[in-house]
Amino acid sequence: MKRNFELLMTEQLKTVEKGTRLLLHSCCAPCSSACLERLKEYFSITVLYYNPNIDEREEYEKRKAEQIRFLKETGWAEILDCDHDAEAFAKMSKGLENEPERGKRCYLCYALRLEKTAEVAKQNGYGWFATTLTLSPYKNAEWLNEIGEKLGGRYEVNYLYTDFKKKGGYHRSIELSNRHNLYRQDFCGCKYSKR
Repeated sequence: MKRNFELLMTEQLKTVEKGTRLLLHSCCAPCSSACLERLKEYFSITVLYYNPNIDEREEYEKRKAEQIRFLKETGWAEILDCDHDAEAFAKMSKGLENEPERGKRCYLCYALRLEKTAEVAKQNGYGWFATTLTLSPYKNAEWLNEIGEKLGGRYEVNYLYTDFKKKGGYHRSIELSNRHNLYRQDFCGCKYSKR
């Protein structure tokens, strides 16, 4: 039976003491927009920009600059920038070059980014971690929450269940992107999705 991650998150948020620290993995400013708007009343948020899947350095820097600009404009979160670790994605995806989009390669890419988030959250004393990836209608929320749940247990950091596309989240991200004139890309970032 499929779990309702929107409902699970709503229940979790009832237990959060205002100002608790959350490390939120973000793939880009547009996806982070509606997620941050929703969570900022509950948490003191730091955005972790860790996206080794983004193939081209120029594209990576463009998305990162937009993330930084958006956070400066809104003041909704701080940012913790990771280096462009393209080698980590290349190593993870070796042998999976011909996998279809939304297949095994994507699952492992989710795991790569979420594990880094859980690890950094643990190292820096965050009470919670989550990802903006569930905002996209192209990302598998079931997989993302399954991975996050496992990593939360392994790293002993609370994982916030999410399905940010619910309750009009994806539509709201488009509205906020237009309001802030954010660059919206049309592929996840990896060379496989681009082709």
